[in-house]
Amino acid sequence: MSPESKKLFNIIILGVAFMFMFTAFQTCGNVAQTVIRSLNSTDFHGSGYTRYCTHGNYIWSVLCFKFDYTISGCHYRTSAFYVCKWFILQPLPWSFYTASVFIGIAAAVLWTAQGNCLTINSDEHTIGRNSGIFWALLQSSLFFGNLYIYFAWQGKTQISESDRRTVFIALTVISLVGTVLFFLIRQPDSENVLGEDESSDDQDLEVNESAQSTMGKAVDAFRKSLKLCVTKEMLLLSITTAYTGLELTFFSGVYGTCIGAVNKFGTEEKSLIGLSGIFIGIGEILGGSLFGLLSKNNRFGRNPVVLLGILVHFIAFYLIFLNMPGDAPIAPVEGTDSSAYIKSSKEVAIFCSFLLGLGDSCFNTQLLSILGFLYSEDSAPAFAVFKFVQSICAAVAFFYSNYLLLHWQLLVMVIFGFFGTISFFSVEWAAAAIVARGSDYRSI
Repeated sequence: MSPESKKLFNIIILGVAFMFMFTAFQTCGNVAQTVIRSLNSTDFHGSGYTRYCTHGNYIWSVLCFKFDYTISGCHYRTSAFYVCKWFILQPLPWSFYTASVFIGIAAAVLWTAQGNCLTINSDEHTIGRNSGIFWALLQSSLFFGNLYIYFAWQGKTQISESDRRTVFIALTVISLVGTVLFFLIRQPDSENVLGEDESSDDQDLEVNESAQSTMGKAVDAFRKSLKLCVTKEMLLLSITTAYTGLELTFFSGVYGTCIGAVNKFGTEEKSLIGLSGIFIGIGEILGGSLFGLLSKNNRFGRNPVVLLGILVHFIAFYLIFLNMPGDAPIAPVEGTDSSAYIKSSKEVAIFCSFLLGLGDSCFNTQLLSILGFLYSEDSAPAFAVFKFVQSICAAVAFFYSNYLLLHWQLLVMVIFGFFGTISFFSVEWAAAAIVARGSDYRSI
């Protein structure tokens, strides 16, 4: 197998492994609040779980990002999945919060390793393509689990213990399959890796680094992350990243809950949660595939894709504002009978799900691409900071989503989305000026 083919193979395996693992994770996230509301109708009271499920992530994002390969994080991630799934099978409030911390720690490890793996298997000509391929495969996870939810929960207003056990046992097995796939990733050949300098000075540096103690590497990486946090480019990209954290919480947790709370949707309200997840996945897959295929012929860089993403999201937010009752995110277990500005339509709700997924793919594929390009020589700290900021904002969004009416939540995302887009443009224009002096910017 040629070096280029081996790198592409690694990207595909990485994407497929994430697809299996996040079939479990994202399906769980999409139905968690609905399941917990069903539990709250019994003697269980632990809905705060979904509000804090990412808190552990942003602590460990700064501490656990010096990994040479993706396999370093997969074992930790699997154990967290098992803890989470079995605790949901026999739910107790303390176990939900404990599982949240484990998942947060594991996510920090895994996502940072993913960014490093994506970078070392790419160069300046393939980083855009590989980001699109990975994102399309990853977001295929939204399709399979939610397809089952749509058919299995159709016509149900309450989620029984049997339904809950069946779903989460299946998700646990699926996450195990994804973990095993990580062992198929191969070490890429050393030449032509993005950010790798073949000079003798860098080779000497690698020898010196290998001689350092593990603690020394960790301290050095931590210092690099702190310095990286205050650079102009990372501060600007942090605004964009913050927006992705807010909208991630919205489409993965809040919007499905809103759909499930609208009593005017009738007996289909619970199954519509699965259908919403499917169409979010279709949007994500379409966006990742399209931008991956077009990256080689994109003469305008990343800005048009991000502009498309924010326009798509603004349209989605406006339609959701008109179509959903304002109290849907904070409705009780019985749901809400409040009226929206227009007659609530299932078709419009599902179309908005597609728009949310498409817009999210626009932002995330381009953020992965620009981070892998700008910080190619030391990608792990950059991706750790990225996940750190995203997770903080996701946690904040989970917190306020339990108190703010829908239109206020949409307003927060509109403000962050606008300024996040402007800040991304600034970084991309600066990157274009730098790259124009040394390489072909059209292929990034």
